[in-house]
Amino acid sequence: MKVSRAQAAETREKILNHAARMYREKGFDGIGIADLMRSAGLTHGGFYGHFSSKEDLMAQACTRAADDLLTRGYERRAEHGDDTFRAFIEYYLSREHRDNSGSGCLMAALGADAARQTPKVRSVFTENAQRMLHAMMALLKGRVKPEDARAKALVTLATLVGAQIIARAVDDEQVSQDVLRSVAESLLETKH
Repeated sequence: MKVSRAQAAETREKILNHAARMYREKGFDGIGIADLMRSAGLTHGGFYGHFSSKEDLMAQACTRAADDLLTRGYERRAEHGDDTFRAFIEYYLSREHRDNSGSGCLMAALGADAARQTPKVRSVFTENAQRMLHAMMALLKGRVKPEDARAKALVTLATLVGAQIIARAVDDEQVSQDVLRSVAESLLETKH
């Protein structure tokens, strides 16, 4: 039975969405193609009809993960009006984000893994890091001098990602919550 282009595109999107979530949950090396396809309800053999390699899927999953976070950020901006920076910080450093790495930030979930990947995956990861940087610069607009925006955005992103990594890594709930709360308070009280 021949599959229509629309069905093929739908299947490809399903694989990509599963990959973006599962890589963030388990790391690039934490799941194989067979397990990924099985979790999507598909057969391993169908994978190569949609992606040229695991590396190709990993690269595209990075972009999908960044798209997810940026889209949710734009939605929050619409909901929170004037203080979109505060809304983003409060979400990013929330227990909800900490406990749901599969739908969270690409940088916090896969940063260490990306450093050990192929040049292609690292290049795509870098492109998406740049997208996150530009989004943070937009959030800081009006809060910092234009000439300081890039540096402040870099520091803010590094602080957020580091805080989320630590909060997820420790096995002490109080320490985890203290990290999230303290970093949020610091970022929100400091006049950028």
